[in-house]
Amino acid sequence: MSERNPDTRARIVLLILLALALISAAAFMTLGAKGSWSFVLAFRGVKLWALLMVAYAIAVSTVLFQTVTNNRILTPSVMGFDSLYVLVQTALIFVFTSATVVMIDPQIKFLAETALLVTFSALLYRWLFVGAERSLHLLVLVGIVFGVFFRSLSGFMQRVLDPNEFAVLQDSLFASFNSIDPTLLAISAVIIGAVTVIGLRLMHTFDVLSLGRAAAISLGVDYKRTVTIILVLVSVLIAVSTALVGPVMFFGLLVAALAHYLTGSGKHAHVLPAAILIAIICLVGGQVVLERLFAFDTALSIIIEFLGGIVFIGLILKRGAR
Repeated sequence: MSERNPDTRARIVLLILLALALISAAAFMTLGAKGSWSFVLAFRGVKLWALLMVAYAIAVSTVLFQTVTNNRILTPSVMGFDSLYVLVQTALIFVFTSATVVMIDPQIKFLAETALLVTFSALLYRWLFVGAERSLHLLVLVGIVFGVFFRSLSGFMQRVLDPNEFAVLQDSLFASFNSIDPTLLAISAVIIGAVTVIGLRLMHTFDVLSLGRAAAISLGVDYKRTVTIILVLVSVLIAVSTALVGPVMFFGLLVAALAHYLTGSGKHAHVLPAAILIAIICLVGGQVVLERLFAFDTALSIIIEFLGGIVFIGLILKRGAR
């Protein structure tokens, strides 16, 4: 049935994923709840909303980035975005000291970081993907070079930091799904909502862009303008998710790969919602398992990065075997 009716298979998969996502959310809100339900639901509801936004932002940004680059191995994180985030955080502590940074309003800091990350990444990605077609090896090499460059600058500044300043810095350099600042949720929701509205207006171009640069141009897509807008949207989503929880390198790759595999479809009407639902299941369901079975003995980000790293290696090996 999956070969004859790929759309039917994709719809069935989406329904199953939706059911699992709803079960994960219900379990997150109710399991182990003690005391006043009004307090429990409000407290967990804020945390659930944060996880949903992060899952949505990472899933959508990764799928769209792979669409623009026409490659299922590349992600914004693989191209050095996480290293750029580390550099920004290190530079803030290096220039202003941790005492000054802590006094900055979280929303102002969030907007400034997001604007900086978006500006730089949009310029970088536009140069890489909007101009002449470049080989995969060149793109990966450029990503590695930029990542090493950013990490080298960060390492240099970290080595000359005061030990106390370095200890404060370390807390912000690792992804944490348990310490999301609730004051940033409203502004994050507004930004993600605006990106979604713009993205929906470009939805009809996604499947065409996945055919490649030459095919998209021949089919009437304003390639340069469309890709530039999508790259800005991707940068905004990644900047928001990174500013909320910290850098997560392989999570987007994991959910995008699973979405393509489970749906067996290249249509964005199937892949995008599947990736979002898988990301929700991984984050919300994973958090439930972490809290109820492991009692916070390990970090969810470590498990996700481990599984994502395996998927990344598998994709490279699969591509090399062709």
